Amino acid sequence: MTTPLTTIGSAAPALPTEDALWWRSAVIYQVYVRSFADSDGDGTGDLRGVRSRLGYLKELGVDALWFNPWYPSPLADGGYDVSDYRDIHPTFGTLEDAELLISEALALGIRTIIDIVPNHVSSEHEWFQAALAAAPGSPERERFWFHPGKGEHGDEMPTNWTSNFQGDTWTRTTNPDGTPGEWYLHLFTPEQPDLNWNHPDVRAEHEDVLRFWFDRGVAGVRIDSAGLLIKDPTLPEVPAQVEPGGHPTEDRDEVHDVYRAWRRIADSYEGTRVLVGEVWVPDAARFAAYLRPDEMHTAFNFDFMTRPWQADELRASIDLMLAAHAPVGAPSTWVLSNHDVTRPVTRYGREDSSFAFAKKRFGTPTDTELGRRRARAAALLTAALPGSLYLYQGDELGLPEVELPREVLEDPMHFRSGGVDPGRDGCRVPLPWRGAASPFGFSPDSGRDARGQAGAVGTPTAPWLPQPADWAELTVQAQEADPGSMLWLYRQALRIRKREHSLGDGPMTWLPSAPGVLAFSRGDDVVSVTNLGTDPIALPDHDRILLSSAPLVGGLLPPDSTAWLHRNA
Repeated sequence: MTTPLTTIGSAAPALPTEDALWWRSAVIYQVYVRSFADSDGDGTGDLRGVRSRLGYLKELGVDALWFNPWYPSPLADGGYDVSDYRDIHPTFGTLEDAELLISEALALGIRTIIDIVPNHVSSEHEWFQAALAAAPGSPERERFWFHPGKGEHGDEMPTNWTSNFQGDTWTRTTNPDGTPGEWYLHLFTPEQPDLNWNHPDVRAEHEDVLRFWFDRGVAGVRIDSAGLLIKDPTLPEVPAQVEPGGHPTEDRDEVHDVYRAWRRIADSYEGTRVLVGEVWVPDAARFAAYLRPDEMHTAFNFDFMTRPWQADELRASIDLMLAAHAPVGAPSTWVLSNHDVTRPVTRYGREDSSFAFAKKRFGTPTDTELGRRRARAAALLTAALPGSLYLYQGDELGLPEVELPREVLEDPMHFRSGGVDPGRDGCRVPLPWRGAASPFGFSPDSGRDARGQAGAVGTPTAPWLPQPADWAELTVQAQEADPGSMLWLYRQALRIRKREHSLGDGPMTWLPSAPGVLAFSRGDDVVSVTNLGTDPIALPDHDRILLSSAPLVGGLLPPDSTAWLHRNA
């Protein structure tokens, strides 16, 4: 289903004000623009492509769209190296395209959440270019972490901190006369210099960026690497035993002042504008501190996503996260994957079905059929849990992780690992929409644009990452005609989730169950049962089955399956 592309005025759309708590139960769909839909045949997704598919997203049943960075960027790290926070990457479209997308989505009842990347900017950002051109100790350099090196000639890095992408965190500059200069800090790639959040210019700039996008109707921001902003200015090494709050670059107490200021800005707008944090903090109490009533609304729950397909592990994660959120009254979020993480169909089919960045390797075997059964069961399990639900594009189609040829990989995680880590490109392959061969409708047919109008474009180029030849059976077109498909399962699940008021935010109670089974009630009338064991199981008393990830066998729920049940209160 497609939505006509229309033109609107420049006024920002008004967000609904009657549902101030929409975010507590929302289903939020992650859009990786480069890989969603290509409107002009250049092989790269764009905002007009997203606009043309808004009808599909409405039919799927989502409440909001979260966009990965869509700003101008050299794309050294997939757009997380931002050179201008107030514009759109020309490959994706224009600022007007973004404004139209925000407005048209809202007209369908779908809010927009954008990515903010506060820890660093692109090395091509005007601030960093000015800093490189300025002298040591200059005001331009104070916005970043420039520092002399150690040793007699300053040849040693200021610290031995390790990059989040492996390797070093400092790069040395060159002075105008060609001699070696100061070093600058980058917790990710050298093309992503870290900002100094002790500087008032940095704080004021990002607060203005928030207002810029809120003024254009954005309903919230997802905050990338939210716990990394503040660094210890004394530059100590990372201790062998890190006490809570004692890491020199992670989860420092001062970071909460930043988000209190952001929350005041968000709360100054009509219609709830939410702050969603990417917070990798293992300590539950410190994680919850980001969700106090005057800070972020929600934060990503990574613990659940990384656990193996085992009942005790998943139950422990559910209990942990609900307990962590309870003291601050925030809802948990639930997610199975994202643009960084191995897709569920592949991950759950492996002998080790957990996830860790350090474990990613080429050639890891997987049982795709087993993974698909488990991914279907996991989809219903997560959708039944209390709080909000995030869905990464393509998971509703059951797409597997793609092991791409090394020569097409772009992800810096691959290159900085010395070629050992396959990187994250395998979950970023462009979506298949229709047809029997690549580009599977991702790009328009020869001579047609995203609206189906003839003569608008020529023959599309190949997608920016190659799609597997066997994806014809996984296209939206193929799955819409198949009641047994993953797409049908997701559409039904999201409709039921919206219809049954016990689902979404609210109480949850574990029910007695056999080993290997997760059973819980939502309110008085809905029960979710997931069989992670090896044998079929009998279902609890119920008056009807709302939905099942697999057909019952002799009235029993088979292994690696989830059923939603309705029972009379």
